[in-house]
Amino acid sequence: MDVALPPPLMVSSGFLPTGSLLEALTRISNEVTSMEKLPFVQVKNVSTMIRRIKLLSSLFEEIQETKSPLPPSSILCLTELFSVIRRVKLLILGCKEGSSLWNLVQTEFLSTQFHVTVKEMGKALDILPLSLLTITADTKEQVELLRKQAKRLELFVDPREIQRREKLLLLMATTTEKNSKNKGIVDIEEVKDTLKSIGLRSPLDYEEEISKLEAEAEKQAGTGGLIVVSNINNLISLVSLSKSLIFSKEEYDRTQDDVKQPSASESWHHDHSSSSQSMVFNTPDEFRCPISLDLMRDPVIVASGHTYDRNSIAQWINSGHHTCPKSGQRLIHMALIPNYALKSLLHQWCQDNNVPLTDSSSSSSNLERSSSKRKQCENAIDHISATKAAMDAVKMTSEFLVGKLATGSPDTQRQAAYELRLLAKTGMDNRRIIAEAGAIPFLVTLLGSNDSRIQENTVTALLNLSIFDNNKILIMAAGAIDNIVDVLRSGKTMEARENAAAAIFSLSIIDEYKVIIGARQNVIPALVGLLGDGTTAGKRDAATALFNLAVYNVNKASVVLAGSVPLLIDLLMDDKAGITDDALAVLALLLGCSEGLEEIRKSRILVPLLIDLLRFGSPKGKENSITLLLGLCKDGGEEVARRLLMNPRSIPSLQSLAADGSPKAQRKADALLRLLNRCCFQSRNPV
Repeated sequence: MDVALPPPLMVSSGFLPTGSLLEALTRISNEVTSMEKLPFVQVKNVSTMIRRIKLLSSLFEEIQETKSPLPPSSILCLTELFSVIRRVKLLILGCKEGSSLWNLVQTEFLSTQFHVTVKEMGKALDILPLSLLTITADTKEQVELLRKQAKRLELFVDPREIQRREKLLLLMATTTEKNSKNKGIVDIEEVKDTLKSIGLRSPLDYEEEISKLEAEAEKQAGTGGLIVVSNINNLISLVSLSKSLIFSKEEYDRTQDDVKQPSASESWHHDHSSSSQSMVFNTPDEFRCPISLDLMRDPVIVASGHTYDRNSIAQWINSGHHTCPKSGQRLIHMALIPNYALKSLLHQWCQDNNVPLTDSSSSSSNLERSSSKRKQCENAIDHISATKAAMDAVKMTSEFLVGKLATGSPDTQRQAAYELRLLAKTGMDNRRIIAEAGAIPFLVTLLGSNDSRIQENTVTALLNLSIFDNNKILIMAAGAIDNIVDVLRSGKTMEARENAAAAIFSLSIIDEYKVIIGARQNVIPALVGLLGDGTTAGKRDAATALFNLAVYNVNKASVVLAGSVPLLIDLLMDDKAGITDDALAVLALLLGCSEGLEEIRKSRILVPLLIDLLRFGSPKGKENSITLLLGLCKDGGEEVARRLLMNPRSIPSLQSLAADGSPKAQRKADALLRLLNRCCFQSRNPV
């Protein structure tokens, strides 16, 4: 259904500029539709998705050719379409460049992701005012057909992939059960055919797949749970065994000789690409430049206090900008101060992870790539709000929508809240302008609406607005916290409850608000409730909000008394939840109060879990696991110490971390080993 905004908005000053947005849409659509080689998994979902994007690409190009101004309502739709297409691109790249075997195991999950993006595409097209756009009747008909198809679309899971997956799992079980003496029992031809169906044909294909699986195991270590990591390791074993069975040494050497040796430049490009791919998945967020999203090479601090890569921020300033890209704050000076502390951490991380850290200024090709990325960044959606004309239009749109929030019918309020939610999703300028238009008090009032969609759109709009720090103050001043807690406890949809938890996390980033929010009677029990019955995203939002609140010591006991400890320990075993690191971090904090220590000590399953996490967890997970074990062994924890000494895996894991772990892990592993040594000595020489 076309949504046309009333006439007062349809004047020339209310139109938004078309250039940046349409160029970005056209560019990213072409990137998706020009992908030549389809992946070996999700073939139908990928090909049909590319066809849909191709149709939308024609729409974007036709609008661009008319050079007509666009009404604000279409800007909201096109902005949302950009976000959807960007997710589609990442999804397809994940299918193409990730592990084919792991993608096959996750076939239902990936199919659901494609289904969700098509549905979101349909929702965005619902608010596209086709009647106000200067496009041909044929294009209008195609877009309308696409919208209807998106609404009717059902989840498609390829039965051939399910069949391959079942065959793969059977092979995994067989190779796991058989020892080296029984390798002949495995049907070599069946293994070869199964792996060939997902693109593994030569020894090099097998080696590349093993590398991708190892990268996936590292990625999943902190979020996927022990079972997921174990399954990936079983896949690695299957591929390694199959490679040795299928290819004799002579055949392998012959294949190596037949492969064309790459030139020096091609070899560099391959190494750089694989390094970049690794960094996309593994680089910590604090080491990424907020502009280019790449690993920083030369971090510098600007006047606002934010850190950027020198090359990216210099190009931003040289292009005429005088504001901080992250906060929108005007820079009082243009000096770039080296961030030596972060640079030292960066160098250490690169050495630990075998990532080359070359000086970007020393290579002209690096400068060209950086320039290319900068141009892409400038064409991204956040840059749409950079010009004064665009900000004036956003201001006009915000004021119009706030008016509809205040005086409109429930249907009008629902639509206005939804459009404010979309507008607040993109760019700090938009969040500031919406707040200045007076939206926050009306949104707070609508949190109590009996309409589930109004409530959901309202709490999500407040969440998006709270990302801008000044808006946190306005939201708290409007008395929003009690209303947000009510939505968290008894929201009409699960999405509303989860976004309320995310809003509490965002607001509690400010230390002063940790005290105010934690003092509310129902907030911590409601977060603990969501920890038990929320979706994966909801459990993560609840855990991070509880962590923020528990940083303030007075709140620790309340978190424990609300029954969080058993739930957090259960989440360590729940590979579907995928929040192992978050749960460990909260437990490590709760150890700091007597109630938390007593409750954690009651668990009989925690110690074996922590010992396993010392081996399979992420670096952060290993640190928190040692913190918990050390805290449990101190001050009367002799029983835990004895259980550690009885477990054959604990001492080797601690010794490994003491030698090769992070500095924090090394210190704590040393301390725990000394404590266990004393305990062992006392038990052999009783007083």
